[in-house]
Amino acid sequence: MTEVCVDANLVVKLVSQEPDSDLADALFTTWQREGVRLIAPPFLPVEVDSVLRQKVMLRRELTAEQAQICFAAACQVPIELLALPGQRERAWSLAEELRLPHVYDTTYLALAELRNCEFWTADRQLVNACQHLRFVRWLGEFEHAG
Repeated sequence: MTEVCVDANLVVKLVSQEPDSDLADALFTTWQREGVRLIAPPFLPVEVDSVLRQKVMLRRELTAEQAQICFAAACQVPIELLALPGQRERAWSLAEELRLPHVYDTTYLALAELRNCEFWTADRQLVNACQHLRFVRWLGEFEHAG
């Protein structure tokens, strides 16, 4: 079975209305149809939930009721949470190598690298920072018939 590592911003696009949410929906639908196993680091749910709360409390993009619907949808996304031996150390090394300030970003990268699978994100800045990593994919690259 094929695996794909996904990050929180991709999941947020899937469960809420943002630019490219339709693309995220098509991508996840394709993965589901093809039997792709989704993986992420154990902190992904907390990161998704935090973004949803920010959309209510700070950005005022969602009402509490809308956020609750998004939260419930996020809880249903079938993602296996994995922490692998050496993942933390590799994430630290990648943060140094890529000169990134947030190790949580590189923890996704480390997981994908250790599992030898693609990492998909909607974070263009992150993609730009690690262009030489061939397993990193940006949501904007996905093309679907529809």
